[in-house]
Parts: sequence; C-alpha cells; structure tokens
Amino acid sequence: MSERKYFGTDGIRGTVGDFPITPEFVLKLGWAAGKVLGKKGKIVIGKDTRISGYMFESVLEAGLTAAGVSSFLVGPMPTPAIAYLTRTFRADAGIVISASHNPFQDNGIKFFSAAGTKLPDSVELEIEALLEQEMTSLPSEKLGKAYRIEDAAARYIEFCKASVPNDFNLDGMKIVLDCANGATYHIAPYVFKELGAKVIKTGVEPNGLNINHECGATHLEPLCKAVVEHQADLGIAFDGDGDRLMMVDANGTVINGDQLMFLMAYHLQQKGQLKGGVVGTLMTNMAIENALIELDIPFERSKVGDRYVMESLQKNDWLIGGESSGHLIHLDYNSTGDGIVAALQVLRVVREQEKGIGELVAKFPLFPQTMINIRVTDAKAVIADENLQRLAQEVDAELADQGRVLLRASGTEPLIRVMVEANDANLATKMAEKLAQKVRNIA
Repeated sequence: MSERKYFGTDGIRGTVGDFPITPEFVLKLGWAAGKVLGKKGKIVIGKDTRISGYMFESVLEAGLTAAGVSSFLVGPMPTPAIAYLTRTFRADAGIVISASHNPFQDNGIKFFSAAGTKLPDSVELEIEALLEQEMTSLPSEKLGKAYRIEDAAARYIEFCKASVPNDFNLDGMKIVLDCANGATYHIAPYVFKELGAKVIKTGVEPNGLNINHECGATHLEPLCKAVVEHQADLGIAFDGDGDRLMMVDANGTVINGDQLMFLMAYHLQQKGQLKGGVVGTLMTNMAIENALIELDIPFERSKVGDRYVMESLQKNDWLIGGESSGHLIHLDYNSTGDGIVAALQVLRVVREQEKGIGELVAKFPLFPQTMINIRVTDAKAVIADENLQRLAQEVDAELADQGRVLLRASGTEPLIRVMVEANDANLATKMAEKLAQKVRNIA
C-alpha cells in the first residue's frame, strides 16, 4: 500500500497558515472527502475551541457543498461526541476540526466513518488521490446544504450519562474538573453535576487562544494544586478535544492512562465481566503488563495512537484498551476514546469498591519512567540514525529485564520522544538523558 502524504496517525495536523493547514487546502480536502465519503450526502462537522476553527469550518462546509454533500454543523464539541453524533444522525462520516492537545496556533482535520471509527488507510489514500485532481463544483441544483444542530450538546450530555446505570450517582463527591478551555467546557460540568457531584470547574472560559494553555491533561500542576486546596475527592483533566483524560487523587498525585485502563480491566475481571484482554501501546508501563499477566489477563501492545489500539481491539474482539496519555477506549460505550465516558467508568469502580482512587491504584505501582521530548526538523531521519540506534540497543542491553527503552518520532508533532523505564528512577533519568543528548547532537 502507498504511503500517505498528508494523513498522520490522527488526521492531518500542523501550524495554521503553513501548508497543508491552509484555507485553500482544507477547502479542497472538504471537497475530496465529500466525493469519497458522502454517499448519502450527509456529513457532521464539529470543532474544538481554537480561533481558527471558524475559518476551517467555513471552508470545509464550502468544499462539501461543492461535492453535493450537506453539512450538519454542531459547533464546539468533543471529538468522541462527533463519533456518536455521526452514528445517531445516520451520517456518512464525521469531521472534527481540532489539533487535540496542541497549542492554539495549530489545527487539524480528522475523520470518522459512518460507524464512528477512524478511517482505514485505504480510504485516506483515496481522499489523497482526489486532492491531486482539479476541484470542480456540481451544478447548482445538486449542491449540498448546511444545517446547524442546536441541541447537539444536550444530546451528547445524555449519551454520557447513559453510559452508567440508572442507580449510579456521585452524591457527596467533590470533583475538580479541568476542561483545558477546550471542547468539553460546556459538556463535562453538566454531566458530573447532573449525576450528583459537587463540581469545581476550571478551564471553562475558552477565548480561541487559551486552549491547552497551562491547563488540561497535558499541564496537570494547576489541577493537582486545586484538588488539594479544595479538599476534593479527586480531579479530572481533559485535553482540548476531550478524547482523553488524566486524573488526580485527593493528595494531588497524578494517575495516568495506564493506571486508569488497568483499574477498569481489573474491576471487570473481579466481577466476571471482562471480555478477552487489554490492548496497550509501546508506551504502556511495564508494571501494567506484568500485573495483567499475573492476573491471567491477556495483554497486547500496539503502535502508539488510538487508531492502532482500536485496530488491535477489533482484531482480538476485546473491549478495553488505551494509552498512557489518557486515550481510553471501552467499546461497550463508544467507538473511540472518550474522556468523559472513560472518567465515568473509572468513577463506577471508585463507587463500587468504596475506596479512594489513590488507594485503588497504590496496589499496582508503576515502574519509574522518564520521557524527554526533543524538537527536531526531520524526525524520521533522526530516528533512523545508526549511531542513535546502536546507543539505544546498548542502553536496552544494560537495563536487561529491569527496564526498557523506546525511541519514536511523534505522529502529530516534529518531536523525537525518548522514553526509558527502569525499576530505579535515577537510572531511568540517567539513561534517558544520555539518549536525548545523542538526539540533540544529531538534530
């Protein structure tokens, strides 16, 4: 199969104004996507809260219209909400205008199939092939139309609440929510409040420029501080487009996606309700793998990226998978990673176990892990450097069965990610810095 030219691990992403994240390209992308995906002539478009979303929403709508496809515009909505709304509207596809956890200067376009899943590579290649052709417009009588869906937020709030039993409630629980000034700002507080929690909300005043800025799932310090100051039971942070989450316990200690994924799987196994095994990624902490194996729960690693986690789940007919960064997939509830729904499933565990989340995860300590991100010009060239690969093999051999090394190019940013895991924190840091310095020298 040919290599994709524009699509990465999660759609097409980059700096606004730099090709391909330009109005001209996205206009043609809308047209090409309409031609490939719009069999029934209906596509849902949502976005996060970054200011460039207005521009790209308009040109996507125009491109789809030229291809004879009608746009159902839902405004700022979490990415998983678009997966749900695409299914419930019986649309051909869903389009999300978002750069997820990236700063406001970036944006991107990602797609869902009619089933609410990420597009296979073959369909993305079909769209890319049309991008090489001249854009044309259908005659006026065959053009698409645009509809604004006013009740989209209310629909998704009810969908989230329906993911837990009718007798489930959060009465008496105090929760700090950080919505990253992103797409969950007008959704998540209502979900948790209507289920009975006392909600202290932050990151709910988007202005187009502050999405993910020193808040949300990638900047947890303010949430850790707020949980302790408010003497809350726990804190929940979403990223800018709401498809992932991180949690903080009552002491302000961070609980990552690996731990939350394990907690869900372990609890279901205890109840005799776990179907199959668990899918992690190359980044999943070694301690999680060891703990699952001890419990006789099958475990498989996929490449990094929730689309690859999903592929492994579908191949194995399993239900639960996720990433350290907080993408958590539970296929009983949604067809993609869903931060709010995953948080509710974790809170079900907390309620049913009648223990604090910090106490629950303390039974399964993680291996110390050091991650260093180095910005580079050509990530693929750096990662392929023979001297770097040789050093990585030497470090891996030195760690033996006491840890592991992972070098990878980010699929969404021009970064090399250096990760070293070891049963000794100082050793992990020392080896990670050694590798990172080599990357800097090459770059």
